[in-house]
Amino acid sequence: MLSQPPVLVEVELLDVAIEETTEAFVMFLKEVNGNRILPIWIGQNEGQSIKIALENFKVPRPLTHDLIKSIFLAFNAKVEKVVINGLKNSTYHARLILRQGKRLISIDARPSDAVAIAVRIGAPIFVVKEIMESSGVEPEKNQ
Repeated sequence: MLSQPPVLVEVELLDVAIEETTEAFVMFLKEVNGNRILPIWIGQNEGQSIKIALENFKVPRPLTHDLIKSIFLAFNAKVEKVVINGLKNSTYHARLILRQGKRLISIDARPSDAVAIAVRIGAPIFVVKEIMESSGVEPEKNQ
């Protein structure tokens, strides 16, 4: 029996922030058609790379994620979407879904790298529904 593809929830990158107590970087993904936010702790280099892209800061030489974007463009590969598709032992997993002509290519990636590329390319970001349901949080309402 064929398994059904997972239901995906589209999200947008709200921001990358530094957590005050640990000084760790956290990216916040908010569901497009809802209120839940998925916080994902990421590395310093990836956090800075995402912030640079969000703020359109120009660097004198390409960063790693800029280089990856250039490689995709050189090989005529379009990033169709990023999917955060797994959570194992408190570690999130993601896939970059590329299209090169008629060929679809799925590449394993860390969510932070996948989002850093998506931000540069303008590709949509999705989270598997079960992950959003188990790990997404509702923002606190001001009273």
